[in-house]
Amino acid sequence: MQVSVETTQGLERRLTITVSADSVDTAVKARLQQLAKTQRINGFRPGKVPVSVIKKRFGQAVRQEVAGDVMQRNFYEAIMKEKITPAGMPTFDMTKDVDGQDLEFVATFEVYPEVKVAGLDKIKVEKPVVEITDKDLDTMMKTLQTQHASWKEVKRKAKKDDKVTVNFVGTIDGEEFDGGKAEDFPLELGKGRMIPGFEKPLVGAKTGDEVVSEVTFPDDYHAEALKGKNASFAITVTKVEGLDLPKVDDEFAKLFGVEEGGVEALKAEVKKNMQRELDQTLKATVKENVIAGLLENNELDLPKALVDQEIEALRQQAKQRFEQQGKGGQVPELPADLFTDNAKRRVSIGLLLGEIIKDNKLEADEAKVTQLIETAASAYEDPQEVVEYYQSNAELKQQMQNLALEEQAIEAILEKAKVKEVKKAFDEIMNKNA
Repeated sequence: MQVSVETTQGLERRLTITVSADSVDTAVKARLQQLAKTQRINGFRPGKVPVSVIKKRFGQAVRQEVAGDVMQRNFYEAIMKEKITPAGMPTFDMTKDVDGQDLEFVATFEVYPEVKVAGLDKIKVEKPVVEITDKDLDTMMKTLQTQHASWKEVKRKAKKDDKVTVNFVGTIDGEEFDGGKAEDFPLELGKGRMIPGFEKPLVGAKTGDEVVSEVTFPDDYHAEALKGKNASFAITVTKVEGLDLPKVDDEFAKLFGVEEGGVEALKAEVKKNMQRELDQTLKATVKENVIAGLLENNELDLPKALVDQEIEALRQQAKQRFEQQGKGGQVPELPADLFTDNAKRRVSIGLLLGEIIKDNKLEADEAKVTQLIETAASAYEDPQEVVEYYQSNAELKQQMQNLALEEQAIEAILEKAKVKEVKKAFDEIMNKNA
């Protein structure tokens, strides 16, 4: 086998590979002899068909089949010999395939870029320092109350977060229009579920009040006939309801599975969950800062093959999400352009973090792997069962090992980056993340 390597453009490589006629012809002859033992042809006993007859009938097809095998096998031998790592599958082009002569073909493919990570000391990372205060815990307890509240009719003026039941009739230039009328329509104030301006006169209204709402339909409104039109809604308030919050007591604690310890035990559990979510958010925030700095200081020439693979992976993930939402049958094949930027970013991150892992000779820290599994399991009702499942499932365990390696790579970058600790409020961090 003879091999010549040519750099065409960027990361593209072209191998011209020549395979001796003897090795090809020997393989073809062996394949024809094997066929002679199994083919049934009129006039010949089974297994006694002359190879010359088999060659006449099947020779061309056999040679094509052998040539395909020869190209695959010799390509892999060639890249090992030349110490080349393809970044995707090659395309083969047969340039010479004649009985009795050397076979020649060209393999075209991309290689991985040469990655040299630079500028780690230039990366600026803001590391939030957050403490969960009693006020934060009280706010979360109030949120839990609200989630379990019920609506209760009130004899006062409506305010934000109340629910009003209304009858309304909408007109444009004095004429009613389709879809502009409803009776016993429930509306939670402040949720922004109606067109802008509709709710304004309802804040401060009480049961029995009649108000008028002047609005302008948005230019991008779904109904073509209403886009940009001015409308007037005559609204009658038939009921005002406020949230009736449950009392925070032992019975309330039991709603969350806290059977012993009452409210104090519930608060301790809530705070533990808040801390877990905060830790995860802070870790994700720092990671994003690190990666942004890493990408800013390291621009790579990316193999198209890797980007295309990532685009397809993202496309499949999007398709699965639509299917889970019951929309799979309504969604056409999503265009690659939707995913290109994200795919390029993900490929760049993978190559850069991979180089950092290699440079620092990092291996997955089993203690960190265990910690990651336990953290993931803590959100479930039976954490130990989840831990055992992860430990017994090789694929899930490998995912956690990869995640641990990624975190170790981020930590290696942080050791060289310029890290500044900044005090932040719990609500500021969590609301930004949401």
